[in-house]
Amino acid sequence: MRWLKSLVVAMLVLSTGAVPASASVSAAPDGTLTLASSSVRRGEPIKASFTTPHPDPTNWLGLYTDPGDGPVDEKFVGPSVRWTYIAGESGAATLPTDGLEPGNYIVFALAKDGYQWLAAPVKVRITSDAPLHFIADAFKLRNARALTPYQARVGGVVRGDTDGLTFRKVSGPRWISVSADGEVSGTPRLRDSLRPAPLRVEARNARAETSTATVGIDVRRPGQDLVPELKAMSFNLWHSGSQVDGGREKELRFLLQSDVDVVGLQETSAVSTRELAEALGWDYHQSGTDIGVISRYPIIERKAPVDSGPLSVATKVRVRIGERQDVVVWNVHLGYNPYGPYDTCFGKLTQEQLLANEERSGRTPQIQAVLREMGPDLAAARRTPVLLTGDFNAPSHLDWTEATRRCGYTAVPWPTSVLPAQAGLRDSYRVAHPDPVTAPGITWSPIYPVFTGGYGYDPHKGEPEPQDRIDFVYYAGPLRVTDSSALVEGTPTAVPNHRGNAWSSDHAAVLTTFRTSRH
Repeated sequence: MRWLKSLVVAMLVLSTGAVPASASVSAAPDGTLTLASSSVRRGEPIKASFTTPHPDPTNWLGLYTDPGDGPVDEKFVGPSVRWTYIAGESGAATLPTDGLEPGNYIVFALAKDGYQWLAAPVKVRITSDAPLHFIADAFKLRNARALTPYQARVGGVVRGDTDGLTFRKVSGPRWISVSADGEVSGTPRLRDSLRPAPLRVEARNARAETSTATVGIDVRRPGQDLVPELKAMSFNLWHSGSQVDGGREKELRFLLQSDVDVVGLQETSAVSTRELAEALGWDYHQSGTDIGVISRYPIIERKAPVDSGPLSVATKVRVRIGERQDVVVWNVHLGYNPYGPYDTCFGKLTQEQLLANEERSGRTPQIQAVLREMGPDLAAARRTPVLLTGDFNAPSHLDWTEATRRCGYTAVPWPTSVLPAQAGLRDSYRVAHPDPVTAPGITWSPIYPVFTGGYGYDPHKGEPEPQDRIDFVYYAGPLRVTDSSALVEGTPTAVPNHRGNAWSSDHAAVLTTFRTSRH
């Protein structure tokens, strides 16, 4: 995602975004902040009372997820989800909760459009106003191995009023048990690999509301590959899904319905990677506050975050997909500005100028550094497959050809696609769909049909947004592409009328299916 564009959108929906920081440092907070209740139903306002010896018309209350983007060190981390000004030495204020995800939140009283505390923050829980429901009516869990103990969870994929939530098995294979807290366990027999049968699970809350879902578990025989088909995705969350009402549930529904195994995430903020993984019962790795990886199968190795420099935009995990079978997954979020398609379609720059801007954006040094770091993994790719997912914020040379003639250019050697190809990585979408004319695979952007300004090209505001493919799933090693798609949910409405979209992002996701079987 290109951060500047996100900030423009955030300003358009300021009532649900962060207040920009301005300055000022003071002593420890000496005001008070109290809430009328520690728990409210979604749609009901959070009622707060405050006092401060430092009144100012730009003092404000900010509501943040907990844990999340809150200014715990009196510094900006990420955007608030709701805010309001609080003037005067004392008074009352409300924060709306419409459209927010149920869960734990924290309210901060902050000074002068900044992040300095006026009082100690107060926690609050938002409960759902929706009926109890499984996020998806049917979905699959990780594969099982016959004669080997199995465990997975369904407890996190239920939404609505979850007070007093319990689960039970309605029907399904004899080997499967479902505990009251949603743990699915058992040891499948050999015959269960030959006669697969779905599991029906019921969820029930304290109000006796119920919901059921059909859950699939593939049972593999001893000696078979546990994961003969691996589905990998690159998914930009657009500020962790906060720009669309009910974004977290929409993200989870999309992931369940996609039946994906491993996902490289961008724009996660501080908590989305963990929250998505915990809801799905998956493993995860968060790197900084931007990128993460979630996996249906165990992550057995994690690359420590790099705080600065070109490698700070990348992370790596190793996923165990079988007894003697791993896959290495790298995930990146490259620099966003200058943006190449604007330089071509609006700026009409020469190829030399374009490549200079790719260097200036940070993308070229970033992908060079990442590929150097990937060197040992790529050298071992014949034994252990390697994936590279990410939002590259740049097009592919495979799409800018004589046949496509994008903005009048017959060919552009975009470094962020040329260099991975030279390193031995293959673009899975173009392997599945070689012709960029018949299958453009656009990922930027399903909700920006027109250019909204910025990047030095303001006179072109209102012109068609250059639509391009800037999100990728690359691979190396013994994998065979069987399908690849650029995916969105429904038909998204363009900004600024996007909050009700079924699709929670401003990018399309890329999903590629690989055959991993060595037999």
